[in-house]
Amino acid sequence: MTGPFFVDTNVLVYADDRSSGPKQALAQDLIRSAFRSAFGTVSTQVLAELFAVATRKLGLPAKSVRRRVEIYSSLRVHRLAPDDLLAAIDLHRLHELSIWDALIVRSALVTGCRVLYTEDLQHGQTFDGLRIVNPFTEPTARP
Repeated sequence: MTGPFFVDTNVLVYADDRSSGPKQALAQDLIRSAFRSAFGTVSTQVLAELFAVATRKLGLPAKSVRRRVEIYSSLRVHRLAPDDLLAAIDLHRLHELSIWDALIVRSALVTGCRVLYTEDLQHGQTFDGLRIVNPFTEPTARP
């Protein structure tokens, strides 16, 4: 895959979740690709969600998760603005997405991504040229 791609929170969380079995290695591979290619994209929402999930559900120390957020901040990062929220509300209304998923889709679209790697949306679904790929069921579809 060439061009920007978006990495959702669940991928980042699985990379640190030792109990996730093969998903951990797949997530780590995808994250390495994000850094190597310079096309990996996240949003401030993804980084905040990572901190919340990793400290609360995985029980990781806040200091080490802060460092992960700092490292992931060197990827392409979309900072959400009020117009993104309004566009996400429209996505929510049109496609019956949760507002959180709609914000992720909006961030991927506005940053020019062609693929959104997530397990939270329907694999193969598209939004204005953005293709949803579950990297855990379709590992060959990764960059």
